[in-house]
Amino acid sequence: MFNIFGKKPTVEEQQRETDRSLRKVERGIERDRRGLEREEKKLELEIKKLAKEGNHEGCKILAKQLIQLRKQKTRTYTAGSRVHSVGVSNKAMGANIKLANAMGTTTKTMANMNQIMKPEQVAADMHAFGQASMKMDMTDEMINDTLDDMLTESGDEEEGDKVVQQVLDEIGIEISGKMARAPAISHGKLGEGSKSRLPTDEEIEAQLAKLRS
Repeated sequence: MFNIFGKKPTVEEQQRETDRSLRKVERGIERDRRGLEREEKKLELEIKKLAKEGNHEGCKILAKQLIQLRKQKTRTYTAGSRVHSVGVSNKAMGANIKLANAMGTTTKTMANMNQIMKPEQVAADMHAFGQASMKMDMTDEMINDTLDDMLTESGDEEEGDKVVQQVLDEIGIEISGKMARAPAISHGKLGEGSKSRLPTDEEIEAQLAKLRS
């Protein structure tokens, strides 16, 4: 079986063609049955007419014809039921074909995704990312600690106290008296505090060595 372009029809096309053929057969059977029903009514009327006329022999002949006609009508019901059953099976087969095609496409897609995203490679990349992120956090922390040690000056604490007092005054908390009575931190002469907290050259070299490792 080939279509108008000379190509063999697909399974889906064959299924649709079969479905159209079955519907055509069903319509033909239904048409024949309606014709038999019309003939049946005519025979019944003719038998009644002959019975009134007293033509018993004619009634028997027509009665036999009526019996045969009704048997034929019953056969059309049986045939129609079988054709309809085949049509239902054909539609179910078409649905199964579509489902199978969908599953096949899904399987191919999953196989392609598995080739692109290999689980072991993804796990290795995630592990490497975790290690790099941890190293970056540690490096950032070391840099911050080093800069804090190198840039901290004695005046920072006094400046910090002033800022705290300003904030407390703005929000209306009056504890300046209590803070005034608190023992003050001795800073010594200008520059002495900063000198005591500055790292030595050896400490700086050690911190830089850690950053380079």
